Amino acid sequence: MHRRDLLRAFGAATALALIPEDAIAAWTRLAAGERPGRELGRTQLELIGAIADTLLPRTDSPSATDVRVPAFVEMIVADNFSDVDRAAFIAGLGLIDDAAKRIGNADFVALSPETREQIIASIESGDRRSEPGRTYWRLKDLIIHGYFTSESVMKTVLKVEVMPGRFDGDVLMPARAAAAGAQHND
Repeated sequence: MHRRDLLRAFGAATALALIPEDAIAAWTRLAAGERPGRELGRTQLELIGAIADTLLPRTDSPSATDVRVPAFVEMIVADNFSDVDRAAFIAGLGLIDDAAKRIGNADFVALSPETREQIIASIESGDRRSEPGRTYWRLKDLIIHGYFTSESVMKTVLKVEVMPGRFDGDVLMPARAAAAGAQHND
């Protein structure tokens, strides 16, 4: 790995670490049944779902669409992208689908899992700074971040305990500790 690639990867990881409040807010709003103002169309959400499930398919753990990652991506795009960034992201999704049509002769959603993987490998081996690579890498970051911050994955796959251990709020204070505290107050 070249130094520049390492720094780019580190920067991407750092950027994801800085948006946990956004992820929590997005998942909370989705859990409450809220939907963004339809920033993405049905075909764009299907494309996001197909890419997400290609990256994170259902195995012994849920797939990306099982935990509603496309809805998470739409919420983040609606809430956190400027109008210019949102338009570029939507156009980039179209370019990803165009790449699928060139390579697989069909929309990405209609392709077999193997062909989808080939298209993703083709995009990943290309330039990240030009389209469709730029949108793909941005989308991949959102998919991975959304998947691993979803409640279902945190509980069943990562086994994160929000409140580890047991809380006993009415436990009597040990006599020795109480006596020591009384001596210090004299």
